[in-house]
Amino acid sequence: MYDDKSGFMEEKQMTKDDILNLVDRSLFATIGYTDEFGRPNVRRVFCTWHKGLGRHLISTNTSSAHVQSLKKNGNACLYFSDDESFEGLCLFGTFRVHFEKEYRELLWHEGDEKYYPKGVEDEDYCILEFIAESGRYYRYDGKGDISASEIETFDKGREFEDRYAIFRIN
Repeated sequence: MYDDKSGFMEEKQMTKDDILNLVDRSLFATIGYTDEFGRPNVRRVFCTWHKGLGRHLISTNTSSAHVQSLKKNGNACLYFSDDESFEGLCLFGTFRVHFEKEYRELLWHEGDEKYYPKGVEDEDYCILEFIAESGRYYRYDGKGDISASEIETFDKGREFEDRYAIFRIN
């Protein structure tokens, strides 16, 4: 927002609710990670299961290169964006790879057999959990940082939800 008196842009901070709304609208996220050769890599993934801002679940193939790299080095970032509104959020943290039935069943959808022919128990089916430690967001009218304590406070009492289903209903 332009300030007539100073001639400078006044930065407006996105609220945590604004940031969560961005995550909900994104549907896809980009994982930034380092591969086994030390090269930076990115992977675009469908990401709609969230526990506030701090935890995100992604179903994917165990055999994929990004999973193999994340098993060795879980340090990564997860980037959400809305290109139309020029908003973005880069969360910094770590990934865990889950094979537990409770995670697999939670994210399983009818039709996933196309990717995992053996169903929920398919050895090539796993769930990535991203745990955010901090983040940086921007919007056309400002940018800022979000700390681990801010994420923890905002997420207190929240459970994992398929935000795609919730966001599309409203």
